[in-house]
Amino acid sequence: MLELCLRATRAGLLELRWELLCPLCRGATETSPRLADLGSGIHCDTCQIDSTAELDRSVALAFRPNPAVREVEAREYCVGGPEVTPHIVVQQLLAPSEQRRLELALEDGHYRVRAAGLAGSRAVVVAGDGSSEAALPLGGGGWPAGEERLAPRASVLLVNGAAEERLVVLERTAWSDQAATAADVTALQAFRDLFATEALRPGAEMSVGSLTVVFTDLRDSTRLYREIGDAAAYGSVVGHFDVLRDAIDREGGAVVKTIGDAVMAVFRRPVSSLRAVLAAQGQLAAPGPGERPLVLKAGIHEGSCIAVTLNDRLDYFGSTVNVAARLVPLSSGEDVVVSAAVRDDPEVAELLRVDRFTVERIGAALRGFEGESLAVYRVAQRG
Repeated sequence: MLELCLRATRAGLLELRWELLCPLCRGATETSPRLADLGSGIHCDTCQIDSTAELDRSVALAFRPNPAVREVEAREYCVGGPEVTPHIVVQQLLAPSEQRRLELALEDGHYRVRAAGLAGSRAVVVAGDGSSEAALPLGGGGWPAGEERLAPRASVLLVNGAAEERLVVLERTAWSDQAATAADVTALQAFRDLFATEALRPGAEMSVGSLTVVFTDLRDSTRLYREIGDAAAYGSVVGHFDVLRDAIDREGGAVVKTIGDAVMAVFRRPVSSLRAVLAAQGQLAAPGPGERPLVLKAGIHEGSCIAVTLNDRLDYFGSTVNVAARLVPLSSGEDVVVSAAVRDDPEVAELLRVDRFTVERIGAALRGFEGESLAVYRVAQRG
């Protein structure tokens, strides 16, 4: 659906805008047709808070019909409306000194309780081993440290100990999965192809949250140029880029850049990256008639990154990127070298549980990470 909307925008049927969202009410505090025009700070007049923008939580992409197709009046709807604030589970207005007991049925996960005019918030974890009863006093001195653990069905007593009226909100801290966040959109190949000039303002940087980073490299490419000549070898390298790009695109990832005959790509899910690399390795190792087999080395790591603009393109930096790049030399080309963060991902673990894969822990010191304990694994297909 995202790719369809992006292509419709390029065709003039839709127009897109970037929205900077408040982390509390999740209303748009700023909108712009260009990512570079958004600021890195958020100020919400409704919630009276300031925060730092993050691509995976604070920046979202919205579409509406192009005015040449159909005029649509943009309106701001009630900030407390359930469609605007699906993360809000409970919202109660308590008079001074009022107590109110609520019987809650909650899904497992992380929540927080906050109150208008009261600094901070109280962390809440809902799990099977949580308490079935709890009291949440709202004093004037802020919230206590630590977290409250609740059972999925719990009786909660709200106590307004202040001399003024309090609006109390219980909300999920997980971001709405209905939002097309900038972290999701910019990791799509279709977006990078259609909107190549979209990037952050020069010098700006934003957190992307968790991202899976892949680096690949052709084995013995220097010897390939010597054996078959520059023109033929260059054609093979360009052809291998096409194979990689198609495999990455099919799994919902995006090629960030090429460096010589190496590729850097990003994915939002580790399992997608592993499937893409394995598919590309298989296709390159068994090409069509008249084509030369190629051996692709690959390394994959998952973790937090920052997004920046480099050479007028959106790029990624940080330790996660550095580790992924250091894993490639450990690959023989008949395997994929992954970090523990990738191997331990539940979807990756499920994929590797079948008999056609072998997973072997390897001992290796990564250049630049000497003295750090980093678990690294070699993933190979049997036969």
